[in-house]
Amino acid sequence: MAAEHKHSSSLSAKKLLFSILLNLGITLAQFIGGIISGSLSLLSDALHNFTDVISLIISYIAHKMARKNASISRTFGYKRAEIMAAFVNAASLIVIAIILIKEAIGRFFEPQAINSTVVIWLAIIAILGNGLSVLLMKKDSQSNLNMRSAYLHLFTDMLASIAVLIGGLFMKYYQLYWIDSILTIMIAVYLIVVGYKLLKSSFKILMLYTPTNIDVKKVVAKVCEIPAVKNIHHIHIWSLNEDEIHLEAHLDLHENISVTSFDVVLQKIEKLVNKEFNINHVTIQPEHNKPDSKAIIIQD
Repeated sequence: MAAEHKHSSSLSAKKLLFSILLNLGITLAQFIGGIISGSLSLLSDALHNFTDVISLIISYIAHKMARKNASISRTFGYKRAEIMAAFVNAASLIVIAIILIKEAIGRFFEPQAINSTVVIWLAIIAILGNGLSVLLMKKDSQSNLNMRSAYLHLFTDMLASIAVLIGGLFMKYYQLYWIDSILTIMIAVYLIVVGYKLLKSSFKILMLYTPTNIDVKKVVAKVCEIPAVKNIHHIHIWSLNEDEIHLEAHLDLHENISVTSFDVVLQKIEKLVNKEFNINHVTIQPEHNKPDSKAIIIQD
């Protein structure tokens, strides 16, 4: 079974690496083609592909690093590397998209002739390349969140390339060169929306916010239903990464019980919060009649 998992993991890594190399080639071709043809939408699609190449590289590194064990100097291992990189990538993506919009508005009022044939052929190449990557990643995306993220990036790349192809056809047969600016703005706005969502979600994780799908008061109410529990307070709930949610709290007990008895209570709490709130890492400090604040949230 372990050998099968290792083989599956190795195969997924190879698929990611192939997709990285393929999309890097597409990005380079689109960038050169965008300069030669004068198409801003092709350049913006090249940017989209490049940011997704970075995302694929992050996924590849995270896929490799996830298999590394924690150490004395890195007690959490490398579990947050992907989140930190996502935050930086999202911020830079928004800045570059805004620059593209500014340039596209200027070009809209002063349209420039564009080599639409180059745009069309490069868009077709990008669609075929991204389509192949999407097919390669589809199976793995159904069982792994990291691979699903990579799959979605590739899928949106394919959609953006289809938009560029449509624009190229309009320019070739109707000489509507201003459509290049419109498509650039549409792609840039889409990048801002996607980038903002990624920036917001990664920021919340880095700042140790309580996950949006967890109501702390409901957690307290559920835990207090356990007979031995008098009160749960001084609570911290945060996401270490996309897969790991931690709960840390002080637990006031009705009786001064033994460590063995407390272990039974702790197991009940762990099963409860995992089933009800998907919390998979629990650290509890047991107390009995300790004269401290019983507020749910206390500033450390």
